[in-house]
Amino acid sequence: MGVIGRIRAKIQQGRFEFSQHATDRAIIRDIRVRELREAMQEAELVESYPEDKYGPSYLVLGFTDSGRPLHVHCSHPSRPLIKIITLYEPSPSIWVDFKYRRNTHE
Repeated sequence: MGVIGRIRAKIQQGRFEFSQHATDRAIIRDIRVRELREAMQEAELVESYPEDKYGPSYLVLGFTDSGRPLHVHCSHPSRPLIKIITLYEPSPSIWVDFKYRRNTHE
């Protein structure tokens, strides 16, 4: 099972926690835990950050049952609990298909 499979499995098993930042952002952005779980069912890896300051982390894209796109920045699945660092609805002005950063230098 690859990294994304291990992330999905841990989320489905409830083996995750929110950072304070992620909790604050989820409240402000009206993102529910149910939506996180829905989005992670078929989530895909968008970016990896092997040199992140607190250890390797990943940006993952998934869609809720209602079709809302969510980006979830989380820790490496080798941790006992996956840490949700932040989560947000990606902006089409920054992301192409919510997967690729737009070239801002054009």
